[in-house]
Amino acid sequence: MNSTNSTVLRCNHIKKSFDSESDKGKLEILTDVNLSVKQSEIIAVIGSSGCGKSTLLHIMGGLDKPDSGEIWWDDKPIHKYNTDELAGLRNRNIGFVFQFHHLLPEFTAMENVMMPGLIKGTPKAEAEDRATSLLDRFGLKQRLHHRPSQLSGGEQQRVSMARALMNNPSTILADEPTGNLDEKNTDSILSLLFELREEENVSIVLITHENEIAERCDSIYTLHNGVLEQSE
Repeated sequence: MNSTNSTVLRCNHIKKSFDSESDKGKLEILTDVNLSVKQSEIIAVIGSSGCGKSTLLHIMGGLDKPDSGEIWWDDKPIHKYNTDELAGLRNRNIGFVFQFHHLLPEFTAMENVMMPGLIKGTPKAEAEDRATSLLDRFGLKQRLHHRPSQLSGGEQQRVSMARALMNNPSTILADEPTGNLDEKNTDSILSLLFELREEENVSIVLITHENEIAERCDSIYTLHNGVLEQSE
């Protein structure tokens, strides 16, 4: 692992609750979450369904705000950021890979991958070159102009990974990226993630419910009763 001692992400005493549907009280999801992610580190977060894994990932990535606590990216307090500042952080520093791809159906694979670069202000020709290179790297050179509906589930997930890398993020946040894939595609996607760590020097936080996947990571954390605990 090409890790350094630098910390790219810190979560300090994160709390999050939601209105309960069954009564008038609050449903506490995260009660006291602490986590540090170092450069080039791959961390797995496991836990039962509904325990708050995705909520935690969304808070880490600035898609949701904690009730209290601090989120630091490269020593910047993003828990104090406004909506525009958070959008800029996500576009520049974070690559998201979700279970359900979230590809735009009306756009081709290349256009989907280009989108974060165009939003950032990258010239179109440069964005096209970067998108083409990424898709070629993920074995999709013959799929540049195919729309998501013309791609298999594994191909769609590879497109979403290429999109996550478009702006050279420091960290990838992956929420059950293999949840809808068969064993062959799961192995392929995981291998790509680990190659990315080596080649791009990115950190990866991987949400999963599968122990076999988690055991391939550098560190494993279990989310239980709102608290994150590192496995021995």
